[in-house]
Amino acid sequence: MTQTTQLIEALKKALKAHGLTYADTARMLNLSEASVKRLFSQKSFSLQRLDKICQMIDIEISDLVQMMNEDACAPISGLSLEQEKEIVADLELLLVAVCALNRWTLAEIIDYFAIAEVRCIKHLARLDRLKMIELLPKNRVKLLVAPGFKWRENGPIQRFFLQKLQSDFFSSKFDQASERLIVLNGMLAASSVAVFQRKMEHLAREFDELSSDDAALPLRERDGKSVVLAMRPWRYGLFRHFRKKGGG
Repeated sequence: MTQTTQLIEALKKALKAHGLTYADTARMLNLSEASVKRLFSQKSFSLQRLDKICQMIDIEISDLVQMMNEDACAPISGLSLEQEKEIVADLELLLVAVCALNRWTLAEIIDYFAIAEVRCIKHLARLDRLKMIELLPKNRVKLLVAPGFKWRENGPIQRFFLQKLQSDFFSSKFDQASERLIVLNGMLAASSVAVFQRKMEHLAREFDELSSDDAALPLRERDGKSVVLAMRPWRYGLFRHFRKKGGG
């Protein structure tokens, strides 16, 4: 993302934070709303117009630049729909993204997987552009995502894993020391469902914290683990054909 794009994105956020719209901006600049939308989409503001908009929200251009820099440094908690589509469209890129999120180094990735070093660096550069990582000198990787980073709910990557990997995931008997499967059935009130869902979120955060703590260990002392936490009504599935018409 260019600095011009980052600056305009910071300006849009500032306007939104002040409850101002394109129409408000258009009136202040004596332009049509369509013209203002075109200025934003083409990122073609003159310094004079940029200064006028900043005056409207009572900030200086220097303040806007500072906001831009803060946004650029802020860890991300998720990706946009288009960014996830870009990653899931390239299986090798998705693999490198998952490895990067688990704090693998370039050397560890190319040692473990049949990915050429040049291609792996290219994938890391794409992740750098998406602000998931920072590709440092000597191809070192700095993770930029927030601790609670997650794929979009029902987004391209989540759907990919559900469609492509769930059969493989549940093919195990879950009888090894490092495996565990718990299936629960019960009837809960809405308030209890909310409580249990909060506990699920808490458990997910604990998993993230443990993964973050263990990231300092050598790769040989860590083993990839996938956890699925799910909750949904069971009455509409297995026993559907036993239901009476009009039954709950």
